[in-house]
Amino acid sequence: MKIGLGCDHAGYELMIYIKEYLDEKGIEYIDFGTNSSESVDYPEFGEKVAQAVKNGECDKGIVCCGTGIGISISANKVPGVRCALCGDCYSARMSIEHNNANVLAIGARVTGKDLALEILDTWLKAEFQGGKHERRVNKIKDIESKYVI
Repeated sequence: MKIGLGCDHAGYELMIYIKEYLDEKGIEYIDFGTNSSESVDYPEFGEKVAQAVKNGECDKGIVCCGTGIGISISANKVPGVRCALCGDCYSARMSIEHNNANVLAIGARVTGKDLALEILDTWLKAEFQGGKHERRVNKIKDIESKYVI
């Protein structure tokens, strides 16, 4: 599995912990930035990760900004991406099991680093359940296709 990583300045410190976690687990990743706590605009990093997931360069993505809201909205603008903003382990598990999310967003200013790593661990271990959930994910794709030109 290869994971795309992206964050803005507010998510930079948390992303350092996430990279350490992935290194410990032997999970390969591509870091799309940012690489400092200097102010940057989150949309470009959300898009980079989402595009890497969409085009198959990465299997999944993880994005962080202050609240996780802006970067998740940005990632979700890329067709085929289902980015879930999760602040607890239950939501992280459900985002995979029921929604087959392919990008995880975490708010670095609202989620402590230990909880963030628990959320990430839960998200990575979860498996899509298919069945009725696949039908629903396909309906999401149908909605998306109506608006993508």
